[in-house]
Parts: sequence; C-alpha cells; structure tokens
Amino acid sequence: MSLNLTLIFGSVRSDRRGIRAVRFLERAFGARGHAVSTIDPAEYQLPLLDKMYKEYPKGSAPEPLETLAGIYRQADAFVIVTGEYNHTMPPGLMNLLDHFLEEYYWRPSAIVCYSAGAFGGVRAAVQLRAPLSGMGMPSIPSLFPIPNVQSAFSEDGTPADADGTARRFNTFAAELEWYAAALKKQRQDGVPY
Repeated sequence: MSLNLTLIFGSVRSDRRGIRAVRFLERAFGARGHAVSTIDPAEYQLPLLDKMYKEYPKGSAPEPLETLAGIYRQADAFVIVTGEYNHTMPPGLMNLLDHFLEEYYWRPSAIVCYSAGAFGGVRAAVQLRAPLSGMGMPSIPSLFPIPNVQSAFSEDGTPADADGTARRFNTFAAELEWYAAALKKQRQDGVPY
C-alpha cells in the first residue's frame, strides 16, 4: 500500500548533520513506493509559539501554517527526525510540532533519532514519545537510531554502511507501514470521537 508520509525534521542549526539522514529517508521511503513530504523548520521559520493553528479564525492563519495544515491532513503517518540536544529533543522541533494538534490525530509516528555520539539520540527519542502520544500520533515501538551521524551518511544521504543501514531501515519501515495501514483503515471506518 502506498502511503503519504510526512517527514518532520527538527534541527534549525546552520551546520546540521541530521539533514543527511533526512535525504536518506526521503529516497528510502520513496523506493518503497511512498509519497514523502519533508517539513524543514529552517524553511518554514515559524515564530516561537504564540497561537496554535486552530486558534486563528478560519482562513486567517499565516500562510506557512495553512500550508503545513494541508500537508498534515493528507498524511497517513509522520516520521519525526530528531537530534539529541542536552539529552532531549531540539527546541525547534517542539516549536514546529506544538503549532498543531488535530491535524495529527489518529496517525502513527515513527522516530528517527541521531547524535554525534554512540547512543544515536535515543535519550531524546524516549522523551519525544510522550508529547507525540499526547498530540494524537503515538509512536511505533521501534526506533531508527543513528549514532555518529557526522560519519553515517555522505552529504547526499548515502549511508556509509549501506547493507547494515538498509537492513535496519527496512525492519523499521515495515513496522511503520503496518501501523499506518491499520490506522488508515480505521480512520476510513470512523474515529472514536
């Protein structure tokens, strides 16, 4: 089943290495037959949260919020790509996520985490599960951690360990696909409220 996947990247740093993982994910999910929309907070440059999208009168939200709301409503699942900053997720990611709520409902999320060290961002990923669930997009059980991100991918997203990365990714992607297909069917049949 072809899915509409929305990749939400969390870093706004000028020398961010996680964008390499994003490039890999775009190609890898595309190769599995999925449509991928990537949300880059550096591109959208949302202000610090003052008003959520839903708090604007209909049709009066700033253009970036309207664009994002349209993309999110079409998503079958979200792939959250987070670095680890001081053992937690980056503030740019949470600011981007916090602008919305209902647009996430009844869709699974999957966490791709990375860091410059050996733990691959898992401390951030574990903390990220709580707000994702609270926003209505609970994360699948598996993570896709990327340790030593600075050497894990080339600039264009080619993995240094192509076979190992592909093996880990395919297991992770198959799990996301299962949850996304199941929830897509349930959304079509109706939601609890």
